[in-house]
This record gives sequence, C-alpha cells and structure tokens, in this order.
Amino acid sequence: MAAAFEQDRARLIPDALPALLRQAADAAQAFVAAAQPHVRARLAGADGRIDRRRADAEQHVVHGFGWYAAYAEMMSEVAAWAIRLEGEGRFGEIEALLALLLFAEYGAQMRGGIPMNQGETIRPSDLADDAAALAALDAPALGALIRAGARQDVKTAIVGHLADTHGRAILEDAGLDSTTDMVRDQFFAFAQEKVQPFAHEWHLADALIPLPLVEELGALGVFGMTIPEGYGGLGMGKTAMCVVSEELSRGWIGVGSLATRSEIAAELILCGGTEAQKAEWLPRIASAETLPTAVFTEPDTGSDLGALRTRAALSGDAYAVHGNKTWITHAARADVMTLLVRTDPATNNYSGLSMLLAPKPRGTVEDPFPAEGMSGGEIEVIGYRGMKEYEIGFDGFRVPAANLLGGVEGQGFKQLMATFESARIQTAARAVGVAQAALDTGLAYALERRQFGRAIIEFPRVANKLAMMAAEIMGARQLTYFAARRKDEGKRCDLEAGMAKLIGARVAWAAADNALQIHGGNGFATEYVASRLLADARILNIFEGAGEIQAQVIARRLLDETN
Repeated sequence: MAAAFEQDRARLIPDALPALLRQAADAAQAFVAAAQPHVRARLAGADGRIDRRRADAEQHVVHGFGWYAAYAEMMSEVAAWAIRLEGEGRFGEIEALLALLLFAEYGAQMRGGIPMNQGETIRPSDLADDAAALAALDAPALGALIRAGARQDVKTAIVGHLADTHGRAILEDAGLDSTTDMVRDQFFAFAQEKVQPFAHEWHLADALIPLPLVEELGALGVFGMTIPEGYGGLGMGKTAMCVVSEELSRGWIGVGSLATRSEIAAELILCGGTEAQKAEWLPRIASAETLPTAVFTEPDTGSDLGALRTRAALSGDAYAVHGNKTWITHAARADVMTLLVRTDPATNNYSGLSMLLAPKPRGTVEDPFPAEGMSGGEIEVIGYRGMKEYEIGFDGFRVPAANLLGGVEGQGFKQLMATFESARIQTAARAVGVAQAALDTGLAYALERRQFGRAIIEFPRVANKLAMMAAEIMGARQLTYFAARRKDEGKRCDLEAGMAKLIGARVAWAAADNALQIHGGNGFATEYVASRLLADARILNIFEGAGEIQAQVIARRLLDETN
C-alpha cells in the first residue's frame, strides 16, 4: 500500500506550515471578532442590551455566529498543536497532511458557508454585510491553505498513511504527555479485548453491559478518574478522563458512557456537597460500589430546567418526592440518583430548585424500580444501548433530609451548572471515540472490499471520505483536549466545552454516516457494525445539550456585553 500512495512531502506540504496555520487561524478569529458588533447590533434593544425576543427571532444568525466561533477556536487549537509539535521536532508528515486538509475544508466553509446541519447553512454575509469585516476571510494564508489542502494528492497521501498503519497514524502524536499516552494505550488494549469484540452482540440483544465488566472498569479506576485521591479516586484530571472516555467509546459508546453518571455525581458532590456527603459518597462512587444516575429531565421541560415541576416537600426527617422524570440512563441498576427537584412551590424558575442524593435499591430488567413510591418503564431506543433509558414516576418517594446536597435548599440549579463543563467535555471525548470507531470500521471495509478487480479504497470518492474523517477527528480531538486542559488549570471553560461538544457531535455523525456509505447496502444491514455506529452517533447531538442549545450558549457568551 505504501508504494501505491508514495508522495513527495516537499510538493504536498507548504513550507513553514505551522506558521501558516497560525496566520489562517488568526484570520478566522479576526472575522469572528469583526462580525460580533454587527450581530449584536441586530439583537440590541433600545437600551443597547441584547433583546431576548430579537435573539429568538434571529436564531439562525445567533447560532450561526456560535458555529463560526467554534470553527475559529478549533483552527486556533490545531495551529497551536502544530506549532508545539514542530518545536519538539514531532510534527511529521501525517500531522501536516491532516492539518492541511482540515484548514482547506473548514477555511472554505468559513468563506462559503458553514452547514449547521443538512438543511441550514450560515454564510459570512449573514453575520456581517461590512466589507472590512468580510475581508478578514480573504487573508492570504487562508487562501493558500485552501488551495494547497484541497488537492486530491493530499487526501490520497493521508489514506496511504491510514492504510499502512490501520488507522493508528492519526493517533501517533496527539500532543499528550507520556503518562497520558500510556493511559490511552492501556484502555485501547482493554477495549479491543473486552469491549469491541462483543459490543455489537450486546447492541443487537439490547442487553445491559455485563456487571463483571462494570466491576473490572471500577477496579481500573474509571469511575474515580477525576475524584481526588483523598476520596478514593485517581485524581488524574479531565485530560486523562477524555482519553479513557475516547478509547472506551471507540470500543462501544455504552461502555464509554458508563462513567459519565459517576463524573456528574462526583462533580456535584465535590462542588456542592458537605464534607460529610463527600466522605460518604465519593469513595463508593470511585470504586463502583455505588452506581449513580442523573435524574434531571422531565417530559415537558427538555432543556428548560427552569420550568421543572417535580416537587419535594420536607416531611419530618425526609423529603417526599412527587412528579415525573424521563430519559434517565442506567436508572434501574443505579444505587443513587442525583435528583433535581423543586423544593419551593412558590417559584416557577431556577431559584426554587434543589439537588437530592436519593438512594434507591438496585433493580433488574424485569423489576427496574423495586422501591416504594417509585415506578417506571424502559424507553426503547435505536442506539446508545447497554445501560437502557427509563422514565420514572415518583409518588411519595422518600429521600432522607440529610441527603439535600450542600444542606441548603434552592442551590440545585447552581450546583448542576457547575457540572456542565465536565459533562460536555466528556461528551466531546465520547464523540471523538465514536468517530474513531467509524473510521476504523470504514477503513477496514475499504481495504477488504473489492470491486472491479481492486480494493475500493483505491477509488478516490471512498478514499476522500476516509481522509476527511481523519482530519476532522484530529481537529475535534485537539479542541476537546484544549477544553480539558483549561478545566484542569481551574479556568472557566463553559465556552470551550460547548464548542468541543458542538463540533465533536457533528464530526461523529459525519464519520458514522460516511462509514455506512462506504459499506454500501451492507452498512444498512443490522449485522454490520456500521449500522450501530450510525445509531450511536446520532444521540451525541442531542444529549448534554442539543446542538442548537450549544450554539446558542456559545453565541450568547460571546455577544454578552459583560464578557
């Protein structure tokens, strides 16, 4: 394969590429900065502040601005990665080719229009009609990369590297330290042995992930990855969490998502719990002795948590809970619920919400909720299986008063908001893992499948899909790691986490869709892994904040005059 894809590096890759990437990324950021006042002016009321009604009416523009900002940030992080590797003498041919293709495609989209989904495209002229603002995208560096990176021989060279290394090429230098690279290797090997060979069988059977596997992951520290050592965790930080989530999700998103509920529960308790609550719950969560589930969403509220209706009234030494929840992952098997409720019935907004640490008996598929005052049933889903989704009804379910998180009512929404950064970073990592699985599957099939006397990978329309998958995965990975590093440094990163989740989810969907297309009709058959990956990837743009919500949050942060 190497001979078939032999290329001349000097002909393919521009001189001083990392510096050129930085100039192009700066041009992308300059356009976002130049467009910002134009977008704000369209949304401003008489007092100069953003008018919510205007912002709602202009969602296409608002969300589009969020997309442009996310693209520019990803390009900046890829440029920073390239410069860092070059300084260490590690910026090799595959890294250069992937960066070149990514900037060519994403630069062209920024100039011509970014697809927010299959039917909605945001164009630069939608954001600013000022020639000076639009001129930022005419930067010579951006044009040079678009011309150089869009060539067929660049894509062909990338696929040559992929074929020769069976996809490992794009992970040769993700820019991590040696310890985190070792963690990746450990969990890659684990997933390839204990998860990937069985995942499709579990998916087709709609079976729960076997408990021995859950226990083994607990022994490896997966559920306490970011919990401090003093509470029984590994204290390794969010970047390590990303790598573990990524590799386990590459095996199967169900297994890669097992620790998400533990991550959310631990973050809630660490940020908002009393010292007694930390000492009681964190070691048990870290060891997987206690499996948590997140119980926030209601049938009629979705992302509008301020409209939440499930109520909890203090009665003696316990809260009595009444109401309905939905889309609760791994609920039957869970031992404790992080349960968001309204403790002040006089409120109809975020102020009256509280978080309860609600213990429950572990259920089974046949009897999911063997608890007094609690009932529910399974929601059947097309993908993201292995933990099962449930709806739950509460009718007098009792939670000890001592289990009010933090011991003070009315703090629930604030406590939940503190978890969003970590949850979205981890979701972005899961998306990268699913995208990588799609590349693995599509590449293997393209190498094996023969048509008209040759492997289909030799057809450019097949090869180009694989090349673009690899480039986008690299970009999404760097943006995710950037958000994780900011979190590890104790910096605010809700903006970066939202960007990583927004782009990661779309990259996963595109990769899964292309992997299925490479399979042709076989990809539509449930016996092929490609069909599962498409179903699994689709959820990533919905949970932990739908793509529309992510774009809105990003844009509002950047448009808010206080930032």
